[in-house]
Amino acid sequence: MGWFGKKRKQADGTLDRASDNGDQRHLVEFINTRTGVEAYVEPKTTVTETTVMLIAHDGEWTRRRVDGPAGAFALGRKHSVPVYEVAKVGYPQRKRDFDARQRVKRQAS
Repeated sequence: MGWFGKKRKQADGTLDRASDNGDQRHLVEFINTRTGVEAYVEPKTTVTETTVMLIAHDGEWTRRRVDGPAGAFALGRKHSVPVYEVAKVGYPQRKRDFDARQRVKRQAS
């Protein structure tokens, strides 16, 4: 395919790639190196597969693909991390506060 070719939809109807081992390794590393981590499942859309956002106690966060909501809940059970559906509970304030602090740091430099 050329540089400006159309991106093809996967069989499941999204434009995104599926979760892979690299995604899982990243999530596990984040859980193992932060405290107070909670997981927030983000639903699949027409553009992206199901993702999970991990948020640490200080609001630092990361997002990666997972194998559907069941994959996110399995990750939580395996690593003793509470899992929430973001569509039902929203994101915690500490995530928004972290993002605001990062924005101020970027503007100052």
